[in-house]
Amino acid sequence: MDYIKNPATIERMSFVIIDEQVAMVYGGYPVENKIEKAILRRVIHTTADFDYLDNLHISKEFIDRTLKALKKGLTIITDTNMVYSGINKKVLEDMGCKIRCYISEEETANLASEVGITRSMASVIRAAEEEGPKLYVFGNAPTALFKTLEIYENYDGNKENLIGIIGVPVGFVGAAESKEALMVSNIPSIAAKGRKGGSNVAAAIVNAILYEAEHRYG
Repeated sequence: MDYIKNPATIERMSFVIIDEQVAMVYGGYPVENKIEKAILRRVIHTTADFDYLDNLHISKEFIDRTLKALKKGLTIITDTNMVYSGINKKVLEDMGCKIRCYISEEETANLASEVGITRSMASVIRAAEEEGPKLYVFGNAPTALFKTLEIYENYDGNKENLIGIIGVPVGFVGAAESKEALMVSNIPSIAAKGRKGGSNVAAAIVNAILYEAEHRYG
C-alpha cells in the first residue's frame, strides 16, 4: 500500500486542505489575527470539525496577554492528564515555562474527600495557592472551571496572578454552562460554546499559541 508516512507532510497537507475548505465553503476564517487563525486551524485539524469556526470564542486581550506571560515565564495548570499529555512540553520548557496537573496526586484526592468535592475542583484550589502567573487549561472538567471562576470572582488583571483561562470542557452536564459563565466574566479567555470541546481541543489551542510564541521569541 502506498500512503504518506511523514508526520510533517501529513500535517502540512492537512492544513492546506483545511484552508481550502474554509475558503470555499465558509468564505474564509472569521478572524483576521494570524494567531487566532492558527488556533482555529489546529483545532479543526485535531477534531475534523468545522463548527469551531463559529463556536470558538477568543476574548480580545487573551492572545497578547498570554504571549507576554509566556515570554516572562508562567505555569500552565491542566484539569486532566490527557490535556497535560497533549501539550508540547519541549517548546514550553524551552521558553522557561512549566506545566502542572494535580489531579492524580494523593494530596488532591485527600482534599476532595475531606471537603466532598471533585478531584478536579481540589486541583484548582491547590493550584491557586501556588505563587506565580498561571494559565488554566480545562478540556474535561466543568466543575474545575466553575471552581476557578469562584476563586477569581473578584478578578483584577493588574493584581492577580491569573493570566487567563482556556475553557473547553466537553459534555452534557455543566459543560455549556461553565463556558458561558467564563465568557461573561472579565477574565481573558478562550471558550468553546455549547457541549463540544475536549482534551484534544484544549491541547491544540495551547500548542498553537506555543508555536506562535516560539516563532516570535525563540
